Amino acid sequence: MRRLLTGLFALVAALGTQGAAADPPAPPPVKVMVLGVYHLANPGLDVRNVTSDDPTSPRRQNELAALADALAQFRPTKVMVEYETSGPDFAVADYRKFTPDQLKTDRNETLQIGFRLAHRLGLKDVQGIDEHGGAGEPDYFPFEKVQDWTKANGRQADLEALFGFVDAEQKAFEKEQPVKTIPALLLRHNSAEAVAKGHQLYTGMLKLGDGSNQPGAELNAYWYMRNAKIFAKLMLTAKPGDRVLVVFGSGHGFWLRQLAQTTPGYELVDVVPYLKDADRRARR
Repeated sequence: MRRLLTGLFALVAALGTQGAAADPPAPPPVKVMVLGVYHLANPGLDVRNVTSDDPTSPRRQNELAALADALAQFRPTKVMVEYETSGPDFAVADYRKFTPDQLKTDRNETLQIGFRLAHRLGLKDVQGIDEHGGAGEPDYFPFEKVQDWTKANGRQADLEALFGFVDAEQKAFEKEQPVKTIPALLLRHNSAEAVAKGHQLYTGMLKLGDGSNQPGAELNAYWYMRNAKIFAKLMLTAKPGDRVLVVFGSGHGFWLRQLAQTTPGYELVDVVPYLKDADRRARR
């Protein structure tokens, strides 16, 4: 009986090995690197707005060139930016008209970082994967409802306290800006600590509600929805083996990183080493 059982175990093991060998290899993952940026040309549309200096100055252009050199080491096959475009290819029409001369006059961070790098790499297109609420769509950041509820319920102090970290970061940024490179300033927005603390602004709003009216929870839900739709657009155009650089406002960083880290077939690449390399290059 012992010999019979041993033989059966050996047969099962052999069949299992043959079955595993017959399975097709898994496709290579899509590698995603998220670069959270601040506004180089601030339109003043955020709840808190940082004041940035002129990125078209010779000093800043040298730093942005060093940033492009460092990010190029990631070897992106696609660059995706904070533009809203149409599928299926999500190509940004403005990129197809881009010339390096625009870097001398246009302060926009999407152009200065995303378009600059894509052009350097010889990419035919840049994908715009942003998502905004339009006709028949929800407001993905219903902050006014949160403000109205806090005023009606005497909770304005709780809301202002949540912005304490944001205000402190803004002051520190503006103090350091004259002496630090753009890559070094971007490190403030992309460290694991900064991304986690920045997200606490959103989760802190969960307590702003009374059980029947939950404006803080609704804001969190809609903000996640926007970022989920952004990442879904990334998935629609990325192919196995692609290396995708995502250049978006730093407020999107938590969810875009989370989705890249937890979605099957995708792999998150840390941008911090590339920013440190860019800072070293810019200071040579």
